[in-house]
Amino acid sequence: MPFLFWWGTWFGRPLSDKEVGEYLNDEKHPRHIQHALVQLGDRMVRRDGAVKRWYPNIARLAAHPVEEVRNTDAWVMGQDTTSQAFHDALLKMLEDPAPIVRGNAALSLVRFGDPSGRSQIVALLQPTKILAPVRGSILDAGIPGAAIHQGGTIAKFAYGFEQTTKVRSPISGRIRSIDVQTGVIVTAGTEIATVEPNDDQVWEAVRALYLIGQPDDLPAIRPYERELPGISDRVRQQAALAENAILERAKKQP
Repeated sequence: MPFLFWWGTWFGRPLSDKEVGEYLNDEKHPRHIQHALVQLGDRMVRRDGAVKRWYPNIARLAAHPVEEVRNTDAWVMGQDTTSQAFHDALLKMLEDPAPIVRGNAALSLVRFGDPSGRSQIVALLQPTKILAPVRGSILDAGIPGAAIHQGGTIAKFAYGFEQTTKVRSPISGRIRSIDVQTGVIVTAGTEIATVEPNDDQVWEAVRALYLIGQPDDLPAIRPYERELPGISDRVRQQAALAENAILERAKKQP
């Protein structure tokens, strides 16, 4: 059983062309779709022209109902900047309801030389506010400073008549704060926690802003030039490089 589980979930397992076609259309198993997308993305990086037969499928998946599929799709479409269909799909994804999907679409657009998603990239540097889904109270919550994965539970929330739900983090990172005490009744939309982005997310954002950032973005970049919990030296160095590049571009602008 452990081997079968690994074989079925590891995206690195090579797929035949027949399996790619089947997996891309397997609506019952979103991870199969992701698996096929990752394989196609790797082949696109290797400039395998044969993958173009699946480009209509890849562009179509930009509107898939499962967030994880759209997120993977946004990354894959950034691997071939010659496709106008991918460019158009990524522009539409800047309006996606999921912030991480919007961010990945914006990062892929930078590969096209398109800065349309700059505000979304800056947003990747900002802490994410977690809001109460309904009127209710926190029963249990994570610990400030703890690492959390995308989709991980921030808090167990009680509402209505003995009903509960899990409030999950939309990004991977670190819990900065739990802003409501356990048992206190709050209205829907109240900020109950804050999550700071993880090292990888910040790294991709400052790399992109090195290329397209503007002076208005510097307040979001500069905190990462200092030592912060969970932030690596490579991010601090890249943040400093991004600031220098932005200032140099500003000098050359009329």
